Amino acid sequence: MPLQQRLLTLAQTLQFAWFVGHLTLLFCAFRYGLSYITFNFYSKWAIFFYRTSFVAAAATYGIVVFKAYRARARAGKGQGGALALAGDENVQYLAMALVWLFSRQMPLAILPFAVYSIFHVATYTRSNLLPTLQPPQQEAAPGSKPKASGMADTIGKFVKEYYDSSMTLVAVLEIALWVRILGSAMLFQKGSWILLAIYTVFARARYSQSSFVQGAISQLAARGDAVVNNQSTPPAARNAWETLKRLARQATDATDLSKYVGGQQQAGPKKAQ
Repeated sequence: MPLQQRLLTLAQTLQFAWFVGHLTLLFCAFRYGLSYITFNFYSKWAIFFYRTSFVAAAATYGIVVFKAYRARARAGKGQGGALALAGDENVQYLAMALVWLFSRQMPLAILPFAVYSIFHVATYTRSNLLPTLQPPQQEAAPGSKPKASGMADTIGKFVKEYYDSSMTLVAVLEIALWVRILGSAMLFQKGSWILLAIYTVFARARYSQSSFVQGAISQLAARGDAVVNNQSTPPAARNAWETLKRLARQATDATDLSKYVGGQQQAGPKKAQ
């Protein structure tokens, strides 16, 4: 097909709308970042780009949730209960995007979504956009695989090389965001305790589903142990640290949903898209 027709066919898909949503999120995050570093984060345009970034995030995750729902409906499969729905990572990120959309500004909240969007845009560009712009030429040998373009190879190497480290960065950002919200709650800022409760539920779900979050918390705990085990650390600080770890373990055990579903092992969570 001619290039124009190929692009039109691609643009009519729901996945292309998902791609545009991630691209919009990246642009708005970048534009808001410029306003933030120039201390204009309460200007009209800064607020517009901040809110629009979460509108785009909600749209992208909403598309994924809708496609999953439609696929199950067409296959005649049940949609599952509320617990199964809440266990879907895409539903969790959709909910948090809506929470941030209507909450007061917290710039750190954009960064995890932006990191995800970088890889989604890169993957879609490699898998869909580049083959549409320049279809790979079929090799002379029958049945041989078309050779990918140099740009597609570069994007593939980037995704493969930086994916794990970027997901670890997302985990650290989400932990830092919880600490940031806790600080606001301790200062009794308006709505901060409600936001802390909501985000704590989200963070608990992320801990149970993401090995990157578990690894980041383990590293933070190890660093904390190294600090308090120093001979110069007062005994009161060591006791406080051990108490904090014990309370955290108890809270984690008490909120383990696998204990309350009749001992049945649930299906693995769907990866955020």
